[in-house]
Amino acid sequence: MTAGTDTRIAALRTDPAMSHLHRSLDVYYGDAERDARMDAFYSRFVTKGDLVFDVGSHVGDHIASFRRLGARVVAVEPQPLCLRALRAIYADDDQVTLVEAVCGATPGSTRFHVNSANPTVSTASPDFVRAAEGAGGWEGEVWDADIEVPVVTVDGLITEYGEPTFAKIDVEGFEDEVLAGLTRPLPALSFEFTTIARPVASRCLDRLTALGFDGFDVALGDDKSMTFQRWVSATDMTTHLAALPHDANSGDVYCVSRGRLRQPPPHHDPRRR
Repeated sequence: MTAGTDTRIAALRTDPAMSHLHRSLDVYYGDAERDARMDAFYSRFVTKGDLVFDVGSHVGDHIASFRRLGARVVAVEPQPLCLRALRAIYADDDQVTLVEAVCGATPGSTRFHVNSANPTVSTASPDFVRAAEGAGGWEGEVWDADIEVPVVTVDGLITEYGEPTFAKIDVEGFEDEVLAGLTRPLPALSFEFTTIARPVASRCLDRLTALGFDGFDVALGDDKSMTFQRWVSATDMTTHLAALPHDANSGDVYCVSRGRLRQPPPHHDPRRR
């Protein structure tokens, strides 16, 4: 991050129009230890010169990590407020391409449900909104606005920008629709799961297995620490996710096509020789 970027983030933190993003900006920027953990974690998947897709970028902290690792980033985000922040933060970085859209199964448009008070859980999935109603830990969440947004596919992004080494997918219960728009295995990707929408994760694992992905691990919450420390089968991952307590809430499943994976397995610490 440059001094100019830091200045722009500071300005966003005090901009009343960005008030609903102030907490995210405070949490996701300015914590050097968190940045170092993210970079060490993602360095097993991403290296200098790679192309990465960040699907569901929010305020772009993952973009920042991928850029520190030397990757080019195509960032997909539909929310106008988040896009305004991303355009400000990465204004002088020609290695970041912003795509104002949702990723889905087919190109077109869709209704996007905005949670104005908590944009990080805005979603294109009406099922996700229904699943949150009355669920423990989701009290008070309100999706108070709908906007029409463009839909692109991962395949379409590949056609336009090239095949990524890694794709991060974090779209609040729409992950299976994103993967329906991918028809080839990538070296590695991650998708978010939530305990209020476990069937989505099961459909994702079925889809990924059909595409040729054959190794899986999971990190809970925002903790960049793998659970199994080895690649397990989709069946084992499905069983594990089904057994998690409700209050585990969310996490990210990491998926690899081991025949194409360039980097070491999850137990490897890239800082060690």
